[in-house]
Amino acid sequence: MTYDWQAALAFVATLIVLTVVGKFLAFQIPALQRMRELNHEADAQKLRRERFKAAVKQSNRAGLIANLVFYVTLLPFAVSFDARPLWQHVVEIVVVLMVFDFFYYLTHRFLFHGQILRKVHSLHHQAHHPTYIDALYVHPLETTIGLVLFLGSIPLIAALSGAPLNAFSMAIATLLFTQWNTINHTFVDLPYFPFKTIDKITSLHAAHHVDMNQGNYATLTMLYDWAFGTLEAPVNRSTP
Repeated sequence: MTYDWQAALAFVATLIVLTVVGKFLAFQIPALQRMRELNHEADAQKLRRERFKAAVKQSNRAGLIANLVFYVTLLPFAVSFDARPLWQHVVEIVVVLMVFDFFYYLTHRFLFHGQILRKVHSLHHQAHHPTYIDALYVHPLETTIGLVLFLGSIPLIAALSGAPLNAFSMAIATLLFTQWNTINHTFVDLPYFPFKTIDKITSLHAAHHVDMNQGNYATLTMLYDWAFGTLEAPVNRSTP
């Protein structure tokens, strides 16, 4: 595999454009905009605490460094512009996300909730009623580990398949990873069509935040929790 900096640059540009356009379109929907306002109100209260604000800043800094290092060193070897049929784009996206979620499940269950990194993870679990900002209220070490698990899944699958993955497919996979992790923590109270799925996702992760003895360790899908017997019932929330 060659160092394709142009494909890596296209990956970053695509990710930025999709993120900006996606958020703009999503918040044109009044119900989602209302949820955004409720989260912003709750987040503003939390950010008034200096320790909380400092922790978020440190987490963001750790995430920025991890992303920059990956984008410069490994990503150009793992993506390309090589054409492929639509089904292969879909397969690449699904495989990368599922491989990441498997490794994250194991890490979350046995390291973050085990003895090794329990104290590190306990910072994030101070959020018993998570809202949007709590996705960033994470110890820098945990932020780095989570990103390494996801970003590392891209070159891992590329190496196993024997060829770089498509830059645009991986931008979509990364968008799904980042937004899904954020949505997990966002307060959503929309238990009606067509938002039931979003409401279910947030309610499942809210169950995990009740205390540090709960299940629902995966972050993208409950498949692994279901398979390994750690699936918890969702928690209904009427206020953020």
